[in-house]
Amino acid sequence: MRNRRHTLLWMKDLIEHMSQCHDQLQWAEDDPTQSFLADSLLGDLVECQKLCQELRGDSRSRPSREMAFS
Repeated sequence: MRNRRHTLLWMKDLIEHMSQCHDQLQWAEDDPTQSFLADSLLGDLVECQKLCQELRGDSRSRPSREMAFS
């Protein structure tokens, strides 16, 4: 397991990114933009779930942190 501090910082970054996507989603009017933002949020949620499992000590999850933000 990566160290707790690193995991929590990564989670904080993901949550901030999700907040930014949410703000943009509120104003998005076209379907492609809404779809892109929704997909981005779903990806962030999956990654957050993996981080929570890691913090919990769940050995089934070994998350990859190779995610790029747009």
